[in-house]
Amino acid sequence: MHRRTALGGALTALATAAAGVLVAAAVSTAPAAAAAGGTGTGYLHTSGNKIADSTGATVRLTGINWFGMETDNKTFHGLWSSNPWRSQLDTMARLGYNTLRIPYSNDALKAGATATGINDFVNPDLIGLSPLQILDKVIDYAGSKGMRVILDRHRPTSAGQSPLWYTSTVSEATWINDWKMLAQRYAGNTTVIGADLHNEPHAEGTNPAATGACWGCGDTARDWRLAAERAGNAILGVQPNWLIFVEGVSCPSGGLSNVWDNDPSNDEDCGWWGGNLSKAGQFPVRLSVANRLVYSPHEYATSVYRQAWFDDPTYPANMPAIWDKYWGYLYKQNIAPIMMGEFGTTLQDPKDKIWLQNLMAYTGTGVNGMSFTYWSWNPNSGDTGGIANDDWTTINQPKQDILTPYLIPPTGGGGTTSPSPTGTPNTSPAPTTPPPPVTGGCTATYKQINSWSGGFQGELTVKNTGTAAVNPWSATWTWPSGVTLASGWNATVTQSGTTVTAAAPAWASSLAAGASVTVGFTANGTAATPGGVKLNGTAC
Repeated sequence: MHRRTALGGALTALATAAAGVLVAAAVSTAPAAAAAGGTGTGYLHTSGNKIADSTGATVRLTGINWFGMETDNKTFHGLWSSNPWRSQLDTMARLGYNTLRIPYSNDALKAGATATGINDFVNPDLIGLSPLQILDKVIDYAGSKGMRVILDRHRPTSAGQSPLWYTSTVSEATWINDWKMLAQRYAGNTTVIGADLHNEPHAEGTNPAATGACWGCGDTARDWRLAAERAGNAILGVQPNWLIFVEGVSCPSGGLSNVWDNDPSNDEDCGWWGGNLSKAGQFPVRLSVANRLVYSPHEYATSVYRQAWFDDPTYPANMPAIWDKYWGYLYKQNIAPIMMGEFGTTLQDPKDKIWLQNLMAYTGTGVNGMSFTYWSWNPNSGDTGGIANDDWTTINQPKQDILTPYLIPPTGGGGTTSPSPTGTPNTSPAPTTPPPPVTGGCTATYKQINSWSGGFQGELTVKNTGTAAVNPWSATWTWPSGVTLASGWNATVTQSGTTVTAAAPAWASSLAAGASVTVGFTANGTAATPGGVKLNGTAC
């Protein structure tokens, strides 16, 4: 988005940019070991209105946006917080988001681009890295958790949105060449699955003197459908395995209605920026590689703009027909998959909760439903807020509760526990009766993930080496005096004196024989290795 304080949409637009071709050597990042399940195996392709993996299994992308690389910081927002970047991705994956949509601007790809707004104490491993090098690390870690990544060319420059895919200073050639560079950079890395070509093309100027993005008008300087073909085919020429995500426009004519001219012929039905795919059935995007096209509309609530349909007396019963008209028909007629690239709300208006509940129901449940990436992880999105609260650590539970039934967690990486089916990890009460003893023994290994002035982050992996499952399980350890727990995950982590207890959450209460669980935490004080680790009272 970013029409709000952070990303792009229905209210403002600027046109600026910088010409030039950026060419970079490919980065030899290892492909993610994506397991079958939440995000499938290998590269993805389309089949009718479904997305499928390399084995033909249907995949539903249920993701989230993490923005910042398209802003002046040129890297992810929230890196300034006290929550390390890996921990933030851990939370996203644990909550059930299997895909990460990453907005960027062409400014962040320039040679010499500098990433700013990073807390060096919390993220010392990012010091001195370029925006692209930080992107590499995020992609690699997301892949290790089984997540997929969609790259989103959000803005030509960090200054703001543009109605067209080019501006007076960022040419179409720059747009396409930068995409080709990214396709080459991540060639062979199956974590990165595709390109969202340009964020929220939209109308500009007043009809009949339209200057904004149209769909099917045939003007090569304004027809977004034709531009998407040019860019998409250029990318596929470099990386034929990528999916090509194509957003809609706002008004198919590319211009705003002049309601004062008393000429109904110049007035048309417009939707959200990037959200109007009503002409895609008549004028489809034609790509050189079959089964690579995904349409990606945006959809928002009253917290972004109070569209007329929100005040219809039949609301919300009127909404499915509106969604059908703008983009849902593509899915229902088996023309192409839908991946809602952005949708979000503050939930401050009661109508917004109804909107979000009905929109999610419209997408369908289970693996056959429409794909989506929620806007956004970031709490600093001005007109939607985020899934993360302002501390970038705790969660906006009312939003998460609505989304959770539709989330398909990533598989692969990160231990043996599963995300909470209710989206409320770390809140299950500790057992009220003593946990059963371990039949056999256990082992414990500790890894310090990060440290900073006054705190550290670690992971304790406890393995049940006994001959029977432990249900419920509970791990304990001790820390030196002065070390205090800040947060924990994959268990209900509490502290009493110098003793820390990680109790099994209700959604992963059993630890099978031979299985292990990794408990993550952040703590205040001098970094210290957990001592005296026990599993249900048995020393490890």
